[in-house]
Amino acid sequence: MRDVLLVLLGIDMTAVVAVLFTGAVGMTTGADPRRQNRLMRLRVSLQGIAIALVVLLLMMGR
Repeated sequence: MRDVLLVLLGIDMTAVVAVLFTGAVGMTTGADPRRQNRLMRLRVSLQGIAIALVVLLLMMGR
């Protein structure tokens, strides 16, 4: 179970970086503000999932 959570955490962290990079590039090119807002909400959600996975991993370590 721990290995599955580690893989999910890795995937989630990669997704956070990808969304962050996409949003940063979009800000420099002057993309649609609604799309930028959607990307920001997605990034925050993904970060919340990453925190939950880390908490689960820490709880399993005890």
